[in-house]
Amino acid sequence: MTETEASPTPPRRAKLELLVRRDADDGFDVREIGSGTAFVRSRPQRVASESYELAEVASRMPGQRSFILKNTTTDRFLLLTEPEKFLWEQMDGRTSLQEIATAYVLRYGAFDFDIIPNLMRKLQGAQLLTLTPSSRLRQALARNRRQPVVKAIELGLTALERINISSRNVQRLFTALYRYGGFLLFTRGAVVACALLAIVGLAAGVKLWREGGDIIAGFGGHAVRAVLMVKLLFILTVAAHQIVHGLALIHYRRRVREFGFTFLHGFVPTFYVDVTDIFMTNRRARVVTAVSGAVVHLVLGSLWFVVARFSPLGSFTQAFAAASGMIQWQAFVIALYPFCFIEMDGYHVLADVLGMPTLKQEAIGWVGRFLRGRAPRRFGRHEQVFALYVVLSTISVGLFIAFNIMLVSHARS
Repeated sequence: MTETEASPTPPRRAKLELLVRRDADDGFDVREIGSGTAFVRSRPQRVASESYELAEVASRMPGQRSFILKNTTTDRFLLLTEPEKFLWEQMDGRTSLQEIATAYVLRYGAFDFDIIPNLMRKLQGAQLLTLTPSSRLRQALARNRRQPVVKAIELGLTALERINISSRNVQRLFTALYRYGGFLLFTRGAVVACALLAIVGLAAGVKLWREGGDIIAGFGGHAVRAVLMVKLLFILTVAAHQIVHGLALIHYRRRVREFGFTFLHGFVPTFYVDVTDIFMTNRRARVVTAVSGAVVHLVLGSLWFVVARFSPLGSFTQAFAAASGMIQWQAFVIALYPFCFIEMDGYHVLADVLGMPTLKQEAIGWVGRFLRGRAPRRFGRHEQVFALYVVLSTISVGLFIAFNIMLVSHARS
């Protein structure tokens, strides 16, 4: 029996009960979130600095530091260990649970799957933690929820957020997939095959680009149907992306804790896999796990371009395959390119290599203070990284928008 099959009992799913602020003075709602989606969406925020006090407790035992956290409004007290204090300091409303977990691993070299939900339950009980909406849309809705229409929209998105079809008993399934062929994805032959297929796909894509107008004309009067079919197929390929992430965990003898389907930010349908167990391995394993899922889009995009290249010119099949190939290749670039203000696989690889798990939040915060004249005058390594990240991300977003505008114009010409 292998290490990954040693325990048939699936890991417990931690449920996080978080206080969600309703309005300025109207109190809180308690929201329960499953661990799989919590690592994707949640950004816990401690209460304002004037609402709590933190003091260290003197100890005669070397290496054992403890702290008392007091809610000055309710006079509730909590005893925190040093790791819990570190987590508390990360809960600024901008840092996701995934980034907090990464920061914990980089700081302490290990990860306890129960420490974050247990701490958040303690903080919730003492009314020291609220939940910041993770997307700008949800933040805008939260600021205007007094309006009936806005409140209805927010309730609808909240209902979608609660849709979570998942399973925690997937370790054996992923192990079987790996044993019966999945291991081939992590061989040198697979790497060579992907590189060759990418070259062939690129050549086919260049040829198709020159025929852009004739290809899109193949949609004829079925453009709406074609777009819906392309989008639906792409969502299914996201499942393949996540499955390969899970197979990478099996390759490195780690456990796939959960796999499922949910609505990201309340309206984006997506699949997810809980890969937090990869934190127990080395950096190479974390990088391979991140990159392997994104390569799915490169392979599928190349295959679609080849299909489009050899389909009848101006046919619906050619137009559908060309559109699918372009979306897959864009997904590959977005997933691996770290400079676009999106926390995808490439961003997490960059943050891991730099040892800065909250790179985006720190960089945006520093640039904001710099533009307001509140940043320190020193310009050390961290400040240089922050400035470079924001500048490259801003330029990249502009180029991405310009490319898509040019793509649409080229297709219509």
